Amino acid sequence: MTNYTQAFKEEVVRKMLTRGNRTIADMAAELNVPYHSVRNWLRNPRMAHLHRADGGAKRPLDWTAEQRLQALLDTNNLAPEDLNAWCRERGIFAHQLQAWKAEFCLSAKPSTDIGEVRKLKGELASLQRELSRKDKALSEAAALLVLQKKYQALWEDGDK
Repeated sequence: MTNYTQAFKEEVVRKMLTRGNRTIADMAAELNVPYHSVRNWLRNPRMAHLHRADGGAKRPLDWTAEQRLQALLDTNNLAPEDLNAWCRERGIFAHQLQAWKAEFCLSAKPSTDIGEVRKLKGELASLQRELSRKDKALSEAAALLVLQKKYQALWEDGDK
């Protein structure tokens, strides 16, 4: 097992973060470093400062709505390999872009449908009142029919 210096590990991580479309395995073979060692170095919390290319890059959670929208516009027609390279350069994942897209789609709908929702709620309340009124009328009619049959049965018994 070979021990690597911290400076060497940091340099490998820097190269990995700027590898473009090349895979980690390809880069590891090129640098003559075991693949799993490189993966561990990339995941190592002590190397987190290297993941920020400009030293002050924001976490994906810190991106503003405008920056998220611009990211979605920039990546809209990219091929999967190009999309992954774009994401690596900026320190985000493709699934985060999908989540942002879903957020933008959801946030646009309610603001346009508020009037329609109110209208539908009003119609629903009106229909429920009408249904309740008709239920009461039906119950009253059923009770009158029962009474009418009892009344007729009483008079028919009295005639015999």
